[in-house]
Amino acid sequence: MKAIVINLASETERMAFQRDQLAGLGLSFERLEAVTPDQLSPPSNDPYWSGWERPLRTTEMAAFASHRAAWKRVAASDAPHLIMEDDAVLMPGTPAMLDRIGDAPDVEFVTLETRGRRKRIARVPHPTLQIRRLWQDRTGAAAYVIWPSAAWKLQRRVNAAPGLADAVLCAAYELNAWQAVPALACQLDRCEAEGFPPPLTTESAIGREEKPRAAASPSQKIRRLASQVRMGLRALRHVGADYVTVPLKRD
Repeated sequence: MKAIVINLASETERMAFQRDQLAGLGLSFERLEAVTPDQLSPPSNDPYWSGWERPLRTTEMAAFASHRAAWKRVAASDAPHLIMEDDAVLMPGTPAMLDRIGDAPDVEFVTLETRGRRKRIARVPHPTLQIRRLWQDRTGAAAYVIWPSAAWKLQRRVNAAPGLADAVLCAAYELNAWQAVPALACQLDRCEAEGFPPPLTTESAIGREEKPRAAASPSQKIRRLASQVRMGLRALRHVGADYVTVPLKRD
C-alpha cells in the first residue's frame, strides 16, 4: 500500500524525517504539496469558509484543503492509501497492518492514530484484523488509511462547507470507519506523552497563527450545537460500546 505524505515545501526537515521513516518501514510513498494560506481563495470574499462551526485560521483552511486534495487523489485511484501528515510517527507494526487490511471487503477507513483522547469503539474486534469499528472519534488526522469509496463520500461531504480536517473525518458517520487497536501512529507533539523522545523537534504552523478575533456568527453557533447533538445521539446509539483511550503499540 502506498502512502501519501502531505508536506509543505518549507518543511524540509519533516520531509527528510518521513523519507527515512518510510524507507525504514519498507513503505513506498508519494509527496503531496500541502496547500498554503496564500493559495486559498480570499476567505473574506468566499462565503464557503464561513460554513464551519467557528471562524477558521487560514492555516486551518490550508490544512483542510490539503487533505481534500489527498481525498481527490485517492478517489481517482483504484486502491486504498495511507494518508499522512508530515509530523506523523509510525510504529514498527504498521507495514504488517497495511498488508493485511488492503483487501478487507468491509472496511473503507481506518485511523492508525491515538492522541490521548477517548474514542467510542466496538467491544468486539474485526474477525481477522486488529481493528475495531469506530463509532466516534474526537480528533486526529495525522495517519489514516482511506479507500476510494470513502474518499468520494468525504468529497461530497465538504462540497457545501469546510471544517477542521480531523473534525470532518470524525463527523463522517457515513463512513465504514475502524480504529487500529492498539494504535500504530501518533504525532510528534505526542511522543513524550507516549513515553519516548520525539525523533524530530518541530512546531505546528497552525499553532503559530493567532486565533481569529471575530466571534462565531449565529449560524456557526447553530452548527456547533447541531454537531454536539449529533455526537450525543451517536453516543446513545452506541451506549454499549467501549469508550476508551486507545494505547499505542510501540514494539
